[in-house]
Amino acid sequence: MTIETKPFSLSINGQKAGPFEVPQGMMMLDFLHEYLNLTGARMGCGQGICHACTVIVENKDGSLREMRTCITGAHWFADKQVRTIEGHAKHDANGKLVALSPVQQAFIEHFAFQCGYCTPGFVTGATVFLEQLRREPVSRAKLDEAIIAALDKHICRCTGYVRYLEAVRDVALKTPGLVVG
Repeated sequence: MTIETKPFSLSINGQKAGPFEVPQGMMMLDFLHEYLNLTGARMGCGQGICHACTVIVENKDGSLREMRTCITGAHWFADKQVRTIEGHAKHDANGKLVALSPVQQAFIEHFAFQCGYCTPGFVTGATVFLEQLRREPVSRAKLDEAIIAALDKHICRCTGYVRYLEAVRDVALKTPGLVVG
């Protein structure tokens, strides 16, 4: 018995990658872990409910969206631009960390995690949310409501939600143009 494979390429964290011969039906989370050694996206529920496995897909219009990798096949990502949690921070040419993303920095400053297992998914969700605010700012009065709606699908078993909310609010308020009024 042989496993049927199919080639695909993609852009991952700003770098072209592939082509890879990947088994048909392999989930993206397994591809990230096994082929690229990118283990930041986590297997939580395995059913696409908890969002610990999310990555960012950059749309052609520049907008971002979250994709769950535990229920989405690797081949769906063919020719797409994908950012994993490992691609949020800035690194120099030698791979040395230069700066965390604003969301990552705020999560540290607000200690917005407990065990940290769900944190990559929350960082991804918050990053997509803040990008959406660049396109459609929200009023200050509705900011918390918008954050809750954006991160509502993410599950934290340690109940760190208040800290996540505070960290995202902090970034939104400190970034010009995201909040009006």
